[in-house]
Amino acid sequence: MKRPPLAQGKERAQPVRIEPRWPVALTILAVLFLLALLPGRTRLFPYWLGYAIGLALLLPIAGVWLSGARTWWLRLERITTLCCSLIVEIMTLATVLYLVREMVNRPMALSGRQLLTSSIGAWVANVLAFSLVYWQIDRGGPEARVNKADLKPDWLFPQSAASEEAPPDWRPTFVDYLFLSFSTATAFSPTDTLPLTSRAKMLMMIESAVSLTTLVIVASRAINILGT
Repeated sequence: MKRPPLAQGKERAQPVRIEPRWPVALTILAVLFLLALLPGRTRLFPYWLGYAIGLALLLPIAGVWLSGARTWWLRLERITTLCCSLIVEIMTLATVLYLVREMVNRPMALSGRQLLTSSIGAWVANVLAFSLVYWQIDRGGPEARVNKADLKPDWLFPQSAASEEAPPDWRPTFVDYLFLSFSTATAFSPTDTLPLTSRAKMLMMIESAVSLTTLVIVASRAINILGT
């Protein structure tokens, strides 16, 4: 028995457009390169773990691009990205708490250079982890946004509020979420992009808290030691 043409069309329906993945891959590689260059950085975890997480992030991204955004690869990319981001954030938080504890209990145990490079590494990893999470959860993910699934947004971008100044088919991409994460970690508050949902507000609160602890306590102590 032949299937109706409409059913066949539904089965063959695939995302027509794919959001470019090269900004994501380039950012991950740049962060790994920067972390490798930081001298004397305090490491609580094996040296190879960061590269393993980077590879785990890059493989599904490459799979999505090579497969034409097949559903299986999109699901794997989403799960891997969220899980790896969680692991990176736990590692970052553990490093920051360790540095604060050492500063309180053994003020002279770590040098100014160690504190400074460790705080830079923790801050950069914090920005990367949250940018990937924002990119994956807002409006159903990158392919849902680029194919105009019209799901409810977690953040209101200025281009959406001022539609006459933006292209008619504008949708946020990874660069927008990277800037959102950078601004949240720098200003400790929303800037031009406003959170609309509870989960968006909670994520920004956590990122701001980790960034505030890293910069105000650890980095300022490092600069104070280097100055003397």
